[in-house]
Amino acid sequence: MTLLNTLLTLTNFRSPFLRTLVPSIGLAYAIQAGVAAPSIFFQTERFYDLSGSLTYLSCTALSLYLPTLRARAAAETVSAGTAALPGFPSLLASLASKGGVQAWNWRQVVLSAAVAIWATRLGTFLFSRITSEDGRDSRFDSIRTSPPKFLGAFFAQATWVSLCLLPVLALNSVPATTLSALPFLTLTDVIGVLLYIGGIGFEATADKQKSQWMEEKKNKKHNEDFLTRGLWGKSRHPNYFGESTLWTGIATVAAGVLVTNVGQAGMGFSGSLGAR
Repeated sequence: MTLLNTLLTLTNFRSPFLRTLVPSIGLAYAIQAGVAAPSIFFQTERFYDLSGSLTYLSCTALSLYLPTLRARAAAETVSAGTAALPGFPSLLASLASKGGVQAWNWRQVVLSAAVAIWATRLGTFLFSRITSEDGRDSRFDSIRTSPPKFLGAFFAQATWVSLCLLPVLALNSVPATTLSALPFLTLTDVIGVLLYIGGIGFEATADKQKSQWMEEKKNKKHNEDFLTRGLWGKSRHPNYFGESTLWTGIATVAAGVLVTNVGQAGMGFSGSLGAR
């Protein structure tokens, strides 16, 4: 716990937003660097996409639990290990909670779960696909043998993860006790959740259709150069459209909180972008 307490102390900024943002982004780059080292040595991209999903999961979980970890570290320091440490909030209880001392706001849990569901689905799908292709991805043919370029790809992924997660990291940085002042449900919550559900369904369907098409081509059931059936007949990249839509949904829910007086104050900003 000494190393953890040291890291928590070093990142104990005055702003709640920075207290969450800096450790989470640091973790993203640390994970990518850790996976990059053996990948560069063995010149393999087999775990590239899977490491991206792991980074999403780890950074999201860290941002959600950081306030409790800091509270436990502070209590341990003050009591010198003689007093009971604060407990971790219940995920299930928080699903119906506006937030409090022993509960997250439901939006924090739902958005974190939304990221986890998406990252797990996509990560396992991509890992299964690259495994079936002997661990090779043509995108890496020109950089696999160049350590600087290969490392750059991993750090680019860390940057991408950090940017995509910004709305969730910002929301999770707001103390749950502060979020309890907000209405339980707003229009942006409904719109955002619906966008996410539609987006992840669209992406998963597109991935399934493409996988089936590629399998049929491998088995010589057709010799088509391009997939033009199903969603792929409506959009050139329906999987990317679905992914963009689900992340728009996540950002919509988060923005509905972050632009309010409550959200701005909770992140440690003096100004406000909203009127509520």
